[in-house]
Amino acid sequence: MNQKPGGAGPTPHSVKVDRSAFSVASVLEPSDEKAYWLSKTPSERLQAAELMRQIVYGYDPSTTRPQRVLEIAQRSPR
Repeated sequence: MNQKPGGAGPTPHSVKVDRSAFSVASVLEPSDEKAYWLSKTPSERLQAAELMRQIVYGYDPSTTRPQRVLEIAQRSPR
């Protein structure tokens, strides 16, 4: 899995979905998701949350840059 410069975690373009890992469950059945996330370090949880945010909003920090703004000001003659 590719990581961002500095080892900050995977990029949205490097993550692939494992379509063979699929299960159907009732909402009424207890889930093991809480145990899974509690087994991760706070840093891993933040990296996962950031990755999900980038995937949902289509944000790629390697290509996104601050917008350049140029404003021309008129100076009064002396």
